[in-house]
Amino acid sequence: MVKWDSVAMHRVRRLLAELGSKQGRGTELISLYIPPKKPLYDVINNLREEAGTASNIKSDTTRNHVLDALTRVTQRLKLYKAPPETGLVVFCGALPVAGPNTETIQIFEIVPPRVINTYLYRCDDHFHLDLLKDTLREEEAVGIMSIDTAEAALGRLVGDNLQVIEVLTSGIAGKHRQGGQSARRFERLRENEVNGFFTRVADHAARAFIGESAVKKLVIGGPGPTKDDFYKGNYMDYRLQNAVLSVIDTSYTGEEGIREIVQKATPILQDVRLVQEDALVDKFIGEASKDYGLAVYGLNNVIETVNNNSAGTIIISEDLDLWRLVFRCKKCQNTRERFGKKTDIYALKAEQADIACAACGSKDWELQEQQDLVDYMFDRASTIGAEVEVISGKTEHGQMFNSFGGIGAILRYRAR
Repeated sequence: MVKWDSVAMHRVRRLLAELGSKQGRGTELISLYIPPKKPLYDVINNLREEAGTASNIKSDTTRNHVLDALTRVTQRLKLYKAPPETGLVVFCGALPVAGPNTETIQIFEIVPPRVINTYLYRCDDHFHLDLLKDTLREEEAVGIMSIDTAEAALGRLVGDNLQVIEVLTSGIAGKHRQGGQSARRFERLRENEVNGFFTRVADHAARAFIGESAVKKLVIGGPGPTKDDFYKGNYMDYRLQNAVLSVIDTSYTGEEGIREIVQKATPILQDVRLVQEDALVDKFIGEASKDYGLAVYGLNNVIETVNNNSAGTIIISEDLDLWRLVFRCKKCQNTRERFGKKTDIYALKAEQADIACAACGSKDWELQEQQDLVDYMFDRASTIGAEVEVISGKTEHGQMFNSFGGIGAILRYRAR
């Protein structure tokens, strides 16, 4: 089974959201992509050459910003002996903190979830994010086809996204012969209608599944023998015919049939993220529904399982969007931990300023630490050998999981 690093994917999405709207005053924002086999001394030498070129920039502000950014990136690269297995991506530049003329040098680095094969250095008025966006794309799309004599549906499964492309109605007459027609003539007309429908479905499948985003795997399903007649009749383009993994019996067609096929094809689609997430949520809900099942939910309960080393797998919905804030009393160094959405951070800071320290009574607090909940839970889970899975909140199973608060844990054992 292909291991999907959902935490790495979450970090990339978060970084892309943060950097997508960043703009520099001039061409002073650095984007650096380093493939895993690129010698770092070559990269550092290249940055030194760029610093020599940047020293000729006429604008004092732009020149200083570029040189400072190049220095920061070089210093950061010296911390690595070699690029990570999938490469390294670094963004650095002078970004405003509180409006114009408040720029400070900020650096962002990330290990991409999939291999970066291109070496790229750019100094521009924006960060170049396309190569990083490409690492979020699944390499394989799976085609899903549901068919019977009444209708057919085409779907595409990519990672955690299941899309129903279209539903086609057949217009085929029922098996009951209309008055005035001989049995043989009626059957011949019906066979022509079925053949025409199969040909039409095959044409639509070719347009949906062959091209820029061609599917490499195809699963066909439906009630009764129609699906087998369609598959064995070789109506489809040979590329799709050869991509068929399985033909599955289902109770439904249409959109419901597409979803049923995905569920029943779990054994052959275990490397597809949607299938992995559905199985994970099913296991969680199964444990949570038992009187003494190995599952807990809610932020405080999950943190407790990490503290007592009982957590096995921590599940977090992407919809949760929580951050951990640690405030420190300036007088006695006592700390207080709080959690809130990123949009509420400023309100939490203001609220904390009105709360007296439990140790000394002072209200003079400073924000000591600010961390995304996924990163916090990943760091904590790593210390006890637990895993963290970030799942989509947009799927049917993801929405079911959100009803448990968007965070839960499957336990290795139930602590007393």
